[in-house]
Amino acid sequence: MNDPEKVQAVKQRLEAAGVRYCFAAYVDVHGAPKAKTVPLDCFEKMCAGSELFTVGAMEGMGLVGPEKDECAAIPDLDSLIVFPWDSRYAWFAADLHHAGAPYANCSRVILKRAAERARAAGFTMNLGVEMEFYVFRETPEGLAPLQPRPHKGLCPGYDVHQTLQSMDYLDRLVQAMNALGWKVYSFDAEGGQGQFEVDFAYADALTMADRLTFFRFMAKTLAQEMGLVASFMPKPFATDFRSGAHFNMSLADAATGENLFAGPSGALADRHGIPFPDIGYHFVAGLLAHAEALTAVTCPTHNSYKGLVAQGRMADMSWAPVLKAYGKNNRSAMLRLPMNRPCVENRAPDVGCNFHLGAAMSLAAGLEGVLAKADPGAPMNDNLYLRLDRPTAMDSFPTTDGDRVKRLPRTLLEALAAFEADPLSAEALGPEMRDIYLDWKLREWERDFYAVDAGERDRMLTAL
Repeated sequence: MNDPEKVQAVKQRLEAAGVRYCFAAYVDVHGAPKAKTVPLDCFEKMCAGSELFTVGAMEGMGLVGPEKDECAAIPDLDSLIVFPWDSRYAWFAADLHHAGAPYANCSRVILKRAAERARAAGFTMNLGVEMEFYVFRETPEGLAPLQPRPHKGLCPGYDVHQTLQSMDYLDRLVQAMNALGWKVYSFDAEGGQGQFEVDFAYADALTMADRLTFFRFMAKTLAQEMGLVASFMPKPFATDFRSGAHFNMSLADAATGENLFAGPSGALADRHGIPFPDIGYHFVAGLLAHAEALTAVTCPTHNSYKGLVAQGRMADMSWAPVLKAYGKNNRSAMLRLPMNRPCVENRAPDVGCNFHLGAAMSLAAGLEGVLAKADPGAPMNDNLYLRLDRPTAMDSFPTTDGDRVKRLPRTLLEALAAFEADPLSAEALGPEMRDIYLDWKLREWERDFYAVDAGERDRMLTAL
């Protein structure tokens, strides 16, 4: 629970900022924020857990049934955000509590458990995420790219004209992020029509997951206020780029904060040819060992797997990972060792992720590799898309040294089968949340896979 003196100090800050209403927000299984709106006069009660939630009515939260006790949302006072665009409102990331203890199936509690296990081993995980998303204008013909004059037949990625056409929205978003102290490094028009990427400073995994949850809320809210639509659908169009959320991860010394992936190269670097410390190689090995189950959480929707393709219906390569591999600065591998920053980049996650659960699974997998001092095997530094130059139903491809490299899951169902079979899922999320997640995502698979759309009827109704 929160210290009463700290509660009063934070309330004074809120009063000075002109805040009238507060949110203590937790997330459901999809990472969508949930909260009640609490007037500032009731702030002390909120901090003590006065706001109760029937989480069984939410998606993927457990405690299903009218006889189940409610959960209390306890705000983390260090996570305070006063809305930069409207100071009447303040936001806190919250932990759910049940029966007087942290609720085991709260996504934020799950990530905190993973962080505690890492801290007990002497580590903390830092995380930076490259956020990609689409923004649309509403027109009489339907949604159109934000830019009034989008490129025709050309890739809009990095195009200055496309960015400048979007600056009314982008400037407002970036100014809000910097007002929060998030340190935006850069932003640009991405490869999709109406798609953007915003890169900002990394933080510890819990802080970053909290920020990403708020980022999606903020980006959508600012767009709506301008008559626009911001979308975090992973793959809105078959012929255009998916919206990734690459996880850039590093382990730090829990006592000193020193980035351990910035250390000197070791024996594994001599063996595999990439200048990287052994602990980084071990972390890579853990991620690869659990790649399929991890993908079920970081690419959590049926739609996600329409983006994890080498090309699909796109005119050129997708730039999304397809094979379970790592390499030196290799953007065609699942895991990239970027060389310009001391981290491991997982290129598979997309913006539909529940970031608390994705970070928890990633940390658990990487930490397992570190504690086991695992070797990830040889890197793959070539263009891996060229290994997919012919159709095949096989789940692995031969390498130049006679070994085989496996595909990442091609559907949510494949990923969920791996998630169910992998003991790490229960270890990282807890046995009950593992089952809850599996249940909800299988329902999504069945809902979306078995739907028959107009295009399918048009192709097949009279074809056979």
